[in-house]
Amino acid sequence: MPQIDPRASVFDAATAVRPAADGGLTADLDPGWDVGPGILNGGYLLAVTARAALAGSPHPHPVAVSASFLRATAPGPVTLTVLPGTAGRTVAHSSVVLAGAAGPTLTAQVTTAALTDERPLYSACPPPAATPVEHCLPATDDGTHAHPMPEVGLRTRVHTRLDPETAGWVRGEPSSDPVVRAWVRLADGREPDPLALLLFADVLPPTGWATGRFGWAPTVQLQALVRAVPAPGWCLVEARAGEVAGGWLDEDYRIWDATGRLVAQSRQLARTPRA
Repeated sequence: MPQIDPRASVFDAATAVRPAADGGLTADLDPGWDVGPGILNGGYLLAVTARAALAGSPHPHPVAVSASFLRATAPGPVTLTVLPGTAGRTVAHSSVVLAGAAGPTLTAQVTTAALTDERPLYSACPPPAATPVEHCLPATDDGTHAHPMPEVGLRTRVHTRLDPETAGWVRGEPSSDPVVRAWVRLADGREPDPLALLLFADVLPPTGWATGRFGWAPTVQLQALVRAVPAPGWCLVEARAGEVAGGWLDEDYRIWDATGRLVAQSRQLARTPRA
């Protein structure tokens, strides 16, 4: 199992897993990654789950994670039960169950492999013409936001700069298009890697906020694909809803690194925002 130096990074310490006496794994979920009182961010939980899968994998990176959220996961000690699946020279598969004191809160299928930083042979997803990061808006409320931003721990752990082109709701000018775009990077200075990309795959405010529908949008199912090892620097993240109906919405994420290469994607099913 790779050893995590807790002094190296807030993110690494918060996602570290340890062997348990019964042969399983344990982790202490950090309350600083919350998106509401006692509710931890889904991308953060994906990163913890992937670390558990990597602990017994012959491969160094998560390339696909599909997680079902059974209920909100609270901070504190949890167990992670890993059931290894098939493994070969190219990929390995496993199932992971994350459980707190009240029982399982998340189940996931994780595929691991070795990623590279090679340029793609073909890409249909070039980065959008985003506003440069230095001209973007903070995701924390600086006193100028027409809609007060909730004070959640995630915004202190991830520096988020909202693109003004998709942040009219901040100015009290919501759009009809449920799209949110922002530049992100870890606040502790740690450069992005495949585990950080899992965090970024669920890091933005709900897309409903772009249309003036504010509130928490609980994730029910989240699938993330990591495509490459990202370059150092800011990552550009865009989330877009395709269908909002019957109390449900979907969100598609695309993540580009500082060179403009697509490095991760995700798709989630969530409930529509509720106050």
